[in-house]
Amino acid sequence: MPSNKQPPQQNNPYAAAAGAYAQNAQAHTPDQRELEGRVLLKAARLIQDLKENWDSANREVIEETLKYNRQIWLMFYDTALENPEGNRPGDLRSNIINLANFIFKREVDIMAEPKKEKLDVLININREIAAGLMSKPNPSAATDKPR
Repeated sequence: MPSNKQPPQQNNPYAAAAGAYAQNAQAHTPDQRELEGRVLLKAARLIQDLKENWDSANREVIEETLKYNRQIWLMFYDTALENPEGNRPGDLRSNIINLANFIFKREVDIMAEPKKEKLDVLININREIAAGLMSKPNPSAATDKPR
């Protein structure tokens, strides 16, 4: 005679913890655009700090600050180059590449002839791009076509 009893369920505390973590992480993890915006703001803040403490900054501090910014822009540059058919318009892709090239050249210029005034453009670009990334995109703007 078959038994209708189900075997007792075994609770795996590790699985329960992993599930709870996944739910919490999803609820509190920023989306990619916001994350990129935060990273750019951090770079802008580091460059601003460098500018404010320029007289006490040595070459190594300048190099490290610019290196952090360059790594961020290398990521944008590489992504734009590697994903030509991505979900970005061609103009945006081209603008990212051109902007990254400008930033790379500016950083070389700063290292060749260090002047704190040259940092302003890097700070402004990072802040402006971060603001755009962190703003909520308008879904209708992507579908509206000029007439």
